[in-house]
Amino acid sequence: METRMLGDGTPVGAIALGAMAFAGFYGGGEDDEGVAAIRRALDTGITLIDTAEAYGAGRSEGLVGQAVRGRRDEAVIATKASRGHPDYVRQAIDRSLGHLGLDHVDLLYLHRVDPDVPIEETAGAMGDLVTAGKVRAIGLSEAGPETIRRAHAVHPVAALQTEYSLLQREPETEILPVTRELGIAFVAYSPLSRGLLTGRIRSAADIPEGDWRHRVPRFQGDNLARNVALLGPLEEMAGRLGTTPASLAVAWLLSRGPDVIPLVGMGRVSSVERALEALEVDAGDADLAALDEAFPVGAAAGARYPEAMMPALGR
Repeated sequence: METRMLGDGTPVGAIALGAMAFAGFYGGGEDDEGVAAIRRALDTGITLIDTAEAYGAGRSEGLVGQAVRGRRDEAVIATKASRGHPDYVRQAIDRSLGHLGLDHVDLLYLHRVDPDVPIEETAGAMGDLVTAGKVRAIGLSEAGPETIRRAHAVHPVAALQTEYSLLQREPETEILPVTRELGIAFVAYSPLSRGLLTGRIRSAADIPEGDWRHRVPRFQGDNLARNVALLGPLEEMAGRLGTTPASLAVAWLLSRGPDVIPLVGMGRVSSVERALEALEVDAGDADLAALDEAFPVGAAAGARYPEAMMPALGR
C-alpha cells in the first residue's frame, strides 16, 4: 500500500482505520468483528488505527489493544483526550494506556479544543507526555487555524483530524493552507459524510433505530432530501468507472494531496475490503475536476452535528 507521512515523519498507510463504530455509535458494534477488522487491516498495510477514550468509555480502546496484541510493531495507534487541562491530559493517557494494554501510543490528539484552557497549556502537557515516552507525537482535532499555530509553537503538531469529504470541503479554505505551511498531516474523518456518500441512505428510514445520525440536521427532513439529490454526478461517475460511490468519494480525497489521509470507519472485515477498493479507482483529472464542480464548498444542507455540539468545532 502507498504510505503517507504524519508530521513527525511516521509513515502510515494511505487509508486509516476509524474504530468509533466499535462503541456502537452507528447502531451496532460487535467485538469479534472489530478485532478481526483491525487484524485484516494490518494484513493489507492499513496501519494507522484511530480510537478515543470517548468511544464507549474505553470500550473501543480495549478492542484496539486486543487486536494489535502480538502485532504492535505493525500498527500506529492514535487515541484522543477529551479535555485540555494538563492534569486531565496526564490522567487520560494513563487511562487510555490501561484500556489499550500498551506502554505508549504513537499519536495523542486533543479531541476538541477546551475553551477553558489556553491551548499552550494543553500542548505543553501533551509535549511532556512525549518526553515521558507515553506518547510519540501529538495532534489536534477540529481546531481552528490560529489555535493550530499556537499549539504548534509550543510543541510540533503531527496531525490535525477534521471532517473532510465531498460534502464537507470547508477545510480547504483556511485549515489546509495552515497545516501545509506547518508540515502537519491532515487526517480526514467522515470521508463518506457518515454514510451519505455511499448512496445507501435515501431517507430517515434507512438509518438504524438508535443511531445518533437521527439527531444530526444533515440527515433530517428537507436537508436529507437535498443532500441525497446532490449525489447524482457521483453515482453516475462511479457506475461509468465500474466502482461504487463510496470508493470514488475516498479516491477523490486521496487525490487532494499526499498529506491527506482518509480515516474510514471499519467495524467489519467486509468494510476493510470495501475501503481498499478506493485504491483501485481509475479516476482521471477530468473526473476529479467534475466532482469538484458538482460538490462545491458549502453544498451540503444542514449542520454536520447536532446544534449543541457545533460550538466545539473550529475553535
